[in-house]
Amino acid sequence: MAYMITDDCVSCGVCADECPSGSIKEGDDKYVIDQETCTECGTCKDACPNDAIVEK
Repeated sequence: MAYMITDDCVSCGVCADECPSGSIKEGDDKYVIDQETCTECGTCKDACPNDAIVEK
């Protein structure tokens, strides 16, 4: 299942630190997931303290 980061993201960076494929980068207003390299493992969703990562 593909994931996306919602506007609830507070740019804490926890998801990027935990992502095993390095698919999450800091964007202009929030972090973004590179769908090309994301392995859809769900680690980011589990790590997000703000529940800002959801399934597409």
